Amino acid sequence: MKTYRPIPAAEIEDRLTRFLESRLGTWPPRETLTLNPCPLRDEPAWDGSIRPWVGIESPQGTVISYSEKVFPEAANLDPVTVEDELMQSDAYMTIPRLFGRPDMHFGRAVFRYIDQPADFPDAGEWVPRDDPRLPDWLRPFNGDVLVVWDEDGKYAAGVGLKRHNDLGAEIAVGTEPQHRGKGLARMLVAQAARDILAEGGIPMYLHGDHNAASGRVADAAGFPDRGWHIIEVRFTPPG
Repeated sequence: MKTYRPIPAAEIEDRLTRFLESRLGTWPPRETLTLNPCPLRDEPAWDGSIRPWVGIESPQGTVISYSEKVFPEAANLDPVTVEDELMQSDAYMTIPRLFGRPDMHFGRAVFRYIDQPADFPDAGEWVPRDDPRLPDWLRPFNGDVLVVWDEDGKYAAGVGLKRHNDLGAEIAVGTEPQHRGKGLARMLVAQAARDILAEGGIPMYLHGDHNAASGRVADAAGFPDRGWHIIEVRFTPPG
């Protein structure tokens, strides 16, 4: 196991602030809801997709970063109205209707960032994402992947990183059914988090509100649930 230097909490918060500012155009929230027109929303994300509406909800407030090209009417929206719609149980339908775009898809996920990574031993090795032994789901990530092999040299569990930029990387983990219950996911997530922190970045972990298993992995690896969410609107442009 590599030597890990614990990162002070103030530095973690500084990295997170700089990352969110780099992705949303502004952070922290200036008020309960900040609607921020941002040219970054017209640029490709880590996977090449365009995400014209991205927001972070926190107990301190919400920042929504949006594309003026896709949502020119957003400048005239009442933030209170938007905030009310976000609180609806059917926000996945009401938010697209708010913009008159039923073709859009609205989603919300739990957003976690690191406290301090759990002190598990390193379990995996970093390999190129085109390694022929890897399952297909790990290939789209934009960087090397962290893998545990079984005694026969076959894939047992792995982590892919969505590297948004030099400041932030989102961790995704998957374990083969026959290897679940061994703690591999939490060890890999903690190891990946330590490596991201050592590089000067901020590790993040996202999962659905009702994905209890993924939430337990995050808790065990050192990613507390602070009541934060990420919200996105996606759509497929015509043509």
